[in-house]
Amino acid sequence: MVSGSGICAKRVVVDARHHMLGRLASILAKELLNGQKVVVVRCEEICISGGLVRQKMKYMRFLRKRMNTKPSHGPIHFRAPAKILWRTIRGCLPLQRAFVMRGLVTTVSGGYSGSEQKKCMIPHKTKRGAAALARLKTYEGIPAPYDKMKRMVIPDALK
Repeated sequence: MVSGSGICAKRVVVDARHHMLGRLASILAKELLNGQKVVVVRCEEICISGGLVRQKMKYMRFLRKRMNTKPSHGPIHFRAPAKILWRTIRGCLPLQRAFVMRGLVTTVSGGYSGSEQKKCMIPHKTKRGAAALARLKTYEGIPAPYDKMKRMVIPDALK
């Protein structure tokens, strides 16, 4: 998707139909960090692996997470498929580089130990991560400007 220079002015339109959520998110996150502008259409047809009951229970546990003193300040729980994909691509909060440099996080076999393990697809609290998320657009269905454009699929993320 990305040319040799890493800077692309052209938008890539990805059809998310029958793609796995996590695989698609990780591939798109890498492209966004490399400077590619990405538009994802038909987010309502993304597949999530696992059984229906298990996924529903997992989502219900996620919906219960909130701030006790003022729930409006707590995590925002998106219900729209396009926003769920956007949140998945954003990933979790990154560890700040200063904590790792000061030795406050101990490493075990090259990673973070126990509950301190942090994975982040896009470090959205940095300028680079915020710029990467600004290059991402997600939609349910196929809106007007993108219905006539060529849509691509990602074979590694297909079901």
